[in-house]
Amino acid sequence: MARAYTIHGMQQPAPGRDYQGELNAEQFAAVTTDARHALVIAGAGSGKTRTLTYRVAWLLEHGVAPWRILLLTFTNKAAKEMLTRVRDLVPQDTSAIWGGTFHSIANRILRRHAELAGFTSSFTILDSDDRKSMLKALIKAKADTSKAARFPKAEVLSGLFSLAANRGEKWEDVLLSEYPYLQHHRETIGVIYDAFAARKRESNAMDFDDLLVMAVDLLRRHEEVRERYRSQFLHVLVDEYQDTNALQGEMIDLLGGGEETSLMVVGDDAQSIYSWRGADVQHIFDFEKEFPDTAVFKIETNYRSVPSILELSNAAIAANKRQFAKVLRPARAAGEMVPALVPLPDSRVEGLFVAQRIAELVDSGVSPSDIAVLYRAHFHCLDVQMALTRAGIPFRVTSGVRFFEQAHVKDVMAFLRVLVNPLDEVAFLRVVRMFPKVGEVMARKLWMLWLAELPEDVSAVDGFAQRWGVCKVAAGVKGAWEEFLELMDSLRPEEVSLAPGEMLKRIMEYYEPFMQAEFDNYEDRWLDLEQLCDAADAFGGLDEFLAQTALLSNTDEDEKGEARAEVTLSTIHQAKGLEWKVVFLISLCDGMFPHQRVIDEGDPDGMEEELRLFYVAVTRAEDQLYMSYPRVNSRSYGSGGFYQYPSRFLSYCPSDLMEQWEV
Repeated sequence: MARAYTIHGMQQPAPGRDYQGELNAEQFAAVTTDARHALVIAGAGSGKTRTLTYRVAWLLEHGVAPWRILLLTFTNKAAKEMLTRVRDLVPQDTSAIWGGTFHSIANRILRRHAELAGFTSSFTILDSDDRKSMLKALIKAKADTSKAARFPKAEVLSGLFSLAANRGEKWEDVLLSEYPYLQHHRETIGVIYDAFAARKRESNAMDFDDLLVMAVDLLRRHEEVRERYRSQFLHVLVDEYQDTNALQGEMIDLLGGGEETSLMVVGDDAQSIYSWRGADVQHIFDFEKEFPDTAVFKIETNYRSVPSILELSNAAIAANKRQFAKVLRPARAAGEMVPALVPLPDSRVEGLFVAQRIAELVDSGVSPSDIAVLYRAHFHCLDVQMALTRAGIPFRVTSGVRFFEQAHVKDVMAFLRVLVNPLDEVAFLRVVRMFPKVGEVMARKLWMLWLAELPEDVSAVDGFAQRWGVCKVAAGVKGAWEEFLELMDSLRPEEVSLAPGEMLKRIMEYYEPFMQAEFDNYEDRWLDLEQLCDAADAFGGLDEFLAQTALLSNTDEDEKGEARAEVTLSTIHQAKGLEWKVVFLISLCDGMFPHQRVIDEGDPDGMEEELRLFYVAVTRAEDQLYMSYPRVNSRSYGSGGFYQYPSRFLSYCPSDLMEQWEV
């Protein structure tokens, strides 16, 4: 009698789950399709992750071997969550599924075929700090970093090279379009670009961008490698397809283009908001053109928001001409209130309103963790941070550090601190380290020279150039030292007493060349400083301004190990994929949201992306949504206050879907 012996994973198990009972009709249709090419348009809050994970489970339960499934995601968190859910759904061993981020899958392929790419299989992956360190060394060796040249720092070049790689463009073209103020360094940047590529090869190392570049190049040039993976993967599934860039789009085509490969992409064109980092929404619009046999599935049942919020979001996004038409339908019952539209006199009052309303919500039982304040740009939240701090409401900033703790804000504030207190060693050292070729040792030497000339009564210091201009400083530092002293004298002229805002404007003029060379996101940081200039004059005087901003920067921390409930402050870009019971959407004025740059450019595609960003913000709210805007911009850098218009996006929202509050 023959003995039965089973090789696990080879058998074809009968489906064990009640898919039709566990999914809604829209999800079930996408999960069970036998279409070779499928485009799943999953609206906000509609269960996109659930659909993808059940699709993988369905394939496994219908006999597809785990190693023949490729699941591409954008974040490690998303990959881990999906693979964990799949493991919990099916009895099979799922460890052989090829699931992960684009970069992790590229790394896996390159490890197997590194020699074909000109590396060994033990190549090193450079993280962002490694990449910057290598660029710093090359800049030091090949660039003129004098005060006059002010060559861009490693962070700036890293951003330039990365954007070019992800867009699939030449770095020269990206320099012209995105970094025009660095054009005079073009020749030297080219030398460093070539040297950087050579140095990485010599070191048998790749950075994160190289993983995609090299993997795509490998698959493109070596047919035998490409066909190996095309024949292996029977099913390729892609998450957040609307966010793919040129490299990722080509990688999908190369891996998912097999004659027997089934390709399913899942995404939402209405949530494509990352063009600034290379994402191309056209990929999702062109999918049906590339694959004429595509079956399109729309998942429109929303489980997140109350009906009134969904009605508003549907009305707003309908204004976009280029989109897959869909209407989010609520699974939830009606809420207690409709979205609130709150016009306010100016941004200071807007901050006070947000803080007071949050305090009321917390008193009524809403946890601070269930509340978010969202905005288009980081500097929009300055007044909210100040108001929350004064009200004692704990908050965390996920779009960056707190306003007054940002490097560029601390840089300009350091000049004012030295002006008020010449004994402020920390501020002085921060200032002089901005000089070209000044490190810790030279900064200390300058400090000792500074101390030697200080009078006993430091409050009587005046005539900076007269007092410290005689100091014998190193020749390479002399020019920067003299400019610094001239600036300090200009902040305390004899004939008039300057307001703090005017002082900051003069510091900004001195600081701008340093900013351009130091920071990749120079323009955004400049907007922060413009906001700071105008906020400064509200404090009454320089001493009060410095004292209050220091208090705002040093909020009390909880005891170690104790978690506390905090309100979330975030840009909308950072908030994508998240949700809160209550959302405050602030600074809804033309020029702020949509961004003034997009308005000035007159680009319809850019304006449509701004509206998609508005849609993403609105659909983060579960129960309550407050939309506010300041009627008057009392902080218009250099021009005084002026009336400003509500965001044009609010005109897309019918008035009967909002309740206007008069404050």
